Amino acid sequence: MGLFGPKEKIKVKRRPAGAIAYIEHRGPYGKIPFDEYMGKLYAFAKQAKVRPGWKPFAVYTTDPNTTPEAENVTLVAIDIAKEAPASGEVKVRTLPETEVAVMEHNAPAEEYKKSYAELGKWITDNGYETAGPPLEIYTGKPKMKDGKMIIFSEIQFPVKKK
Repeated sequence: MGLFGPKEKIKVKRRPAGAIAYIEHRGPYGKIPFDEYMGKLYAFAKQAKVRPGWKPFAVYTTDPNTTPEAENVTLVAIDIAKEAPASGEVKVRTLPETEVAVMEHNAPAEEYKKSYAELGKWITDNGYETAGPPLEIYTGKPKMKDGKMIIFSEIQFPVKKK
């Protein structure tokens, strides 16, 4: 509950433009070696002398409902203070400013489908349509609870008014 009443579960906000360093992963979403990629991304930022952001994220560029699992493409990324030359498997680009529908997901990974379905319904019911691939901003380290791995993230789906 917020200060002035119930907290909105889903809201629309502006995601500012910004440079990112990323590694492109091809394959099942459940088999992404996040720890390995994070080590490489933060080492890149240090070597390139660019300040990294504190919240890693992933951009899921393919739809798992229509793409064979082995062909899924994910950009595992960190924000960086400015663009720097790419190095090895670490690429750099700037994401444009965009309006995003935002929803927290603090639940087991197997409940992502439920969160995405709820967010998708909200987007449609509120006069928006998706305008790009979703991002998951990881807001905390995963934790075990009752034998399940709880993922702390913020799902951001680029949207535009219909």
